[in-house]
Parts: sequence; C-alpha cells; structure tokens
Amino acid sequence: MPKNKNIVRAVNKNVRSSPRKINILLKNIRGKKADIAIRDLSFARQRIAFEIKKTLQSAIANAENNNQYDIDNLYIKEAYVGKSIVLKRFRPRAKGRASPIKKPYSNLTIILSENINQKKELHGTKS
Repeated sequence: MPKNKNIVRAVNKNVRSSPRKINILLKNIRGKKADIAIRDLSFARQRIAFEIKKTLQSAIANAENNNQYDIDNLYIKEAYVGKSIVLKRFRPRAKGRASPIKKPYSNLTIILSENINQKKELHGTKS
C-alpha cells in the first residue's frame, strides 16, 4: 500500500462477531464526520457497536498524536470488515447426532482522512 499523505488507519483484529453483522453498522458511518460517527455508534443498540466505536476512537487518536491532524476536519474515508478465524464447536442433538456451531471472528479496519475545506470560486450569477 503506498504511503498516502492524509490518511490514518486503525485495525482491530479478531473481533468476536460475524462480518455480516459488523458491516451493517459500518454502512451507517461511511463518509460521515468522525464525531458524528462516534455519536451514532454510542446510541446503536447492537453489542458490536462498542468495538467499532473503540476502533474509531483509536484511529482519531492516531490522527491527532502521530500526524497532528485537526479532529474537527476528520471524516471516515473507508470502513471495511473481513473474515478472520472461525471457532468450530459441536452441539449434541437427538438420536446421538451432533450439529456444528460456527463462531466467526472478524478483522475491522477504519481509515480516516482530513477534509480541508477550500472555498470555491464564484463563476458569476445565473441571473
């Protein structure tokens, strides 16, 4: 991955939830400003929202401490999730059978970018 100037990332590996469930929450915060995304995750009812919020706060801390970015200009450029390990367990069933239980883990990545607001030139009026 090339070293891009104004991006900061935070990776949370082996989060105990399936990628499908995490992706539902990530869809809601992609492209939003960082502080608004934290607010949304604070009030989300899903259990995994706390882990996503923790990862986002880590990315914000990285931006502030390592790159001296202004927190107010940060927005979520990318937020994605991938599969990790799967714990396989077995549950006893009737007539001596067993059925498998899969306990998936995920890798969560959040990439922040700094949004510098340039004032756009006016090209005249329409009237």
